[in-house]
Amino acid sequence: MSIVLVTGSAGLIGSESVHFFCKLGFTVVGIDNDMRQVFFGKEASTQWNRDSLIQSYGNQYIHHNVDIRNHEEISQIFKTYNKDIALIIHTAAQPSHDWAASDPYTDFSVNANGTLVLLENTRQNCPDASFIFCSTNKVYGDTPNNLPLIELEKRWEIDDKHFYLQGIDENMSIDASKHSLFGASKVAADILVQEYGRYFNIKTACFRGGCLTGPSHSGTKLHGFLSYLMKCTMTGNPYQIYGYKGKQVRDNIHSYDLVNAFYNFYQAPRIGEVYNIGGSRYSNCSMLEAVQKCEEIADKKLDWSYVETNRSGDHIWWISDIQKFKKHYPNWHLKYGISDILQEIYFQNLNRWI
Repeated sequence: MSIVLVTGSAGLIGSESVHFFCKLGFTVVGIDNDMRQVFFGKEASTQWNRDSLIQSYGNQYIHHNVDIRNHEEISQIFKTYNKDIALIIHTAAQPSHDWAASDPYTDFSVNANGTLVLLENTRQNCPDASFIFCSTNKVYGDTPNNLPLIELEKRWEIDDKHFYLQGIDENMSIDASKHSLFGASKVAADILVQEYGRYFNIKTACFRGGCLTGPSHSGTKLHGFLSYLMKCTMTGNPYQIYGYKGKQVRDNIHSYDLVNAFYNFYQAPRIGEVYNIGGSRYSNCSMLEAVQKCEEIADKKLDWSYVETNRSGDHIWWISDIQKFKKHYPNWHLKYGISDILQEIYFQNLNRWI
């Protein structure tokens, strides 16, 4: 029996992983204690998603309400399934810049120490398994803000002769920049995942994503850009845009496209790899462009206001160069663009949000 172990299994990428691998016939062991509700409040709770997974897959999905920092309980889970574990997908995290500054100890212990607990249990119990880590483009800090950007009507854009025209690749430095405390804790985890690959010869990969999105996101003010934006548009709740004239650009990758990338890695794993992953030039938008699209889809005006001060360490322009991953896994391709993503978020959450 091949087991896929997923941390943060009731979250956006975690639950997409459960759906994906259960449909392929795997047994999935999920670990999620709804820390998202602790971080962001009741509206961000993932309990609804956990209950849906249990109802959908029955005995094929085994849920553990466990904190990834709890070495004893995590160790017991790993020892139970042992070498039957073929793949670990680690998505559990404290994901917000702003929240990290309010409680650095919890942020670091979840993101860095929790990752160490999982890696060491992988090494001790199932060293032949593949270990996939949801890292972040915030490992590069605010270095992207030094790029030569041009102001257009609704977005910032890079000079069309620049090396990074197709996106930022894995060679950008992570040094001498402001990361936010969240970014720093994810850097620590990212380096640990690489090191367990190289030092212990474990098949590990860090996927450095930007905006990960999809209809299962429990979007909230501090995390979940497109989901929360569409939610506010649909419900009439006010929305605030922070800095950069609302022209900051993000590439957005649908949760399915990301998990499909995980599956491609699992089929032909490598050791200690790092991939920038995102919507690339295929799927990106500025804040102002996203607002316009949400209003068109929901047929409602968003009640939004502008705050001059940007969030500390926030990127002005980020588009991922995904050519390295596509070179290693040429059968993988992006399926969802921005309009596809926003329409799916809208239609699949009508009953939940309105």
